[in-house]
Amino acid sequence: MQRREFVQVAAALGWGGVATGALAHHGWSSFDQGRPIYLEGKAVNVRWRNPHVELSLELPENLRVPADLAQRALPAQTAGVDGSALLSRAVVPTRRDRRWEIELAPLFRLGQWQMPEIKNGESLSLVGFTFKDEAGEAIVRAEYVFLGGKVYGLRSSPA
Repeated sequence: MQRREFVQVAAALGWGGVATGALAHHGWSSFDQGRPIYLEGKAVNVRWRNPHVELSLELPENLRVPADLAQRALPAQTAGVDGSALLSRAVVPTRRDRRWEIELAPLFRLGQWQMPEIKNGESLSLVGFTFKDEAGEAIVRAEYVFLGGKVYGLRSSPA
């Protein structure tokens, strides 16, 4: 049983409280932060809620890292993130999934960034992290989101 399915079953059976909350919130440690992934596509099944905003991203057939990605300006944020280095190392996934689950920051943090609510069908791109060796589900924890001509850093608050 996959992690998301387990959490859904646990919630349906009333196994609430600390145990399921701890399983649902896994933090950054389960993601390979040494290998940033670039994704772009159309948002579908947007879940604008806590503990994290989630959406599915439908990718185009021929996904490529944009030539200008490493030169894009990034916003200042309170966490010490070397955003330029992340963008310069970003790669497209080796797996061929056309739909990826994307985890964004909590609603409070997105509000601090003044990120507009993402709508189904909206185009966006992002750089983030997936599991080591791209194992398991096709999930990316977003570090930077490029939406509507703006970029949002999700690790911390704006500086």
